[in-house]
Amino acid sequence: MFKTFSGLARQTLVAAIAVVSFALPATADSMSTPTGAVLLTVTGPLATMNAGDAAAFDLQMLQDMAAHEIETTTIWTDGVQTFTGVRLQTLMEALGVTSGNLRATAINDYAIDIPFSDAANGSALIAYARNGRTMSVRDKGPLWIVYPYDTDTRYQSEVYYSRSIWQLDRLDFVEGD
Repeated sequence: MFKTFSGLARQTLVAAIAVVSFALPATADSMSTPTGAVLLTVTGPLATMNAGDAAAFDLQMLQDMAAHEIETTTIWTDGVQTFTGVRLQTLMEALGVTSGNLRATAINDYAIDIPFSDAANGSALIAYARNGRTMSVRDKGPLWIVYPYDTDTRYQSEVYYSRSIWQLDRLDFVEGD
């Protein structure tokens, strides 16, 4: 019932497996490295890293992820704004994070804890552009966590406003609920 392979057939099979293996996408624990200025460094129990025990992202790497837009007003800006960025949920999935909470920290060391549920439900966006333009540090950039404030009154609260950290440069995922 079972056939054995001759030496040549075995070598051909091994060679074919090797070719297919190299043609497959990279494994989940590898990612490209930044070629531009690092805007975001992520630490914690990550399945995917590119900078020692962390994941580092430049603007292009963030832009290469699935972009999403939120049109909303904020308490810090005038009128409806269009924020473009990557959902926190998408970033977590790319890094293999499936649980825990995160500490978001800004350039000036302001830090806030954000529950896993904010990321898992797809509401939080790490914005890298506002109204079609990248954001400078002076303009609350280069990264700003925003929520769709106009879609649900729960986002119009001090809890979510405090999580809307601008000048974001670090995320640390910690194990927990």
